Amino acid sequence: ELGRRLREKPCKTRSDLTRATQPQDLKKLIKTEQLNRFAGFGIGLASLFTENVLAHPCIVLRRQCQVNYHARHYHLTPFSIINIMYSFNKTQGPRALWKGMGSTFIVQGVTLGAEGIISEFTPLPREVSHKLNPKQIGEHLLLKCLTYMVAMPFYSASLIETVQSEIIRDNTGILECVKEGIGRVIGLGVPHSKRLLPLFSLIFPTVLHGVLHYIISSIIQKIVLLILKRKTYNSHLAESTSPMQNMLDAYFPELIANFAASLCSDVILYPLETVLHRLHIQGTRTIIDNTDLGYEVLPINTQYEGMRDCINTIKQEEGVFGFYKGFGAVIIQYTLHATILQITKMIYSTLLQNSI
Repeated sequence: ELGRRLREKPCKTRSDLTRATQPQDLKKLIKTEQLNRFAGFGIGLASLFTENVLAHPCIVLRRQCQVNYHARHYHLTPFSIINIMYSFNKTQGPRALWKGMGSTFIVQGVTLGAEGIISEFTPLPREVSHKLNPKQIGEHLLLKCLTYMVAMPFYSASLIETVQSEIIRDNTGILECVKEGIGRVIGLGVPHSKRLLPLFSLIFPTVLHGVLHYIISSIIQKIVLLILKRKTYNSHLAESTSPMQNMLDAYFPELIANFAASLCSDVILYPLETVLHRLHIQGTRTIIDNTDLGYEVLPINTQYEGMRDCINTIKQEEGVFGFYKGFGAVIIQYTLHATILQITKMIYSTLLQNSI
């Protein structure tokens, strides 16, 4: 969606096509317009690839640390996370860091599909107009709530795939996440222990996390976009800018705003995400890697009665920092994302300089 919006963003040189009088100028403008369209697609693709592929090892380590209540090392810094990544790669191979990646795409697809189908058969809007209409906003958030409820069992199955140790893991198919999600709903499939929390008790924390993440992301994104556009507008008034800078200003505010929104929402909601993942994984007989040593495996034998009990238990037994286990992976993830954005900007600037 971000790539489509970037690709369709109007270019300031488009209106100049009608004013070009020389064939050479017209050819240059057409070339710039083609580069502009290609850049919109490329930039969005690079951002999507970074978020869902390159950052996946960070997501795997982050989730394993979050659900590992045994762990003495909390991995709050990126340095310890890098060491444990190296240990997993050395003992289990690269697959240990990219496990469950296919299931994360399935969850995203289920979420988008459920949202589209629900909005199609109900009056709930998928998008909110710029006018602050409380009724429309409430209906839109209700749509998000229903969407997260539909995707919840598949999210649980995907979470298990990403934290399950590769040492005892069977070669599962790409649709195993769908099978496990449906089995969780109807009560069939892999046997679970009596500690397994019923799905209805997971609805509130799952929907709460999803809606808060969406609200925080949307607010941060709009604020950052407003600041960047105002800054760009003031710089244009102060001095004339080059066509290259105009094109950069047309694309990168969207990416920066999206980056800032994801970062802020992940950091703010990290403690809630830790609680959510522990509730989802409880009773599933999942065996995870020992994040203290980088080898061996550990069973998950928690006995939380619900969200409140999980919060109190973590606070008493692991301390406040227990909610932030694996936080170093978030730092690595967004440092990597910021680096890719900067490299993409440099490549795009170079291409524009050669074409203008």
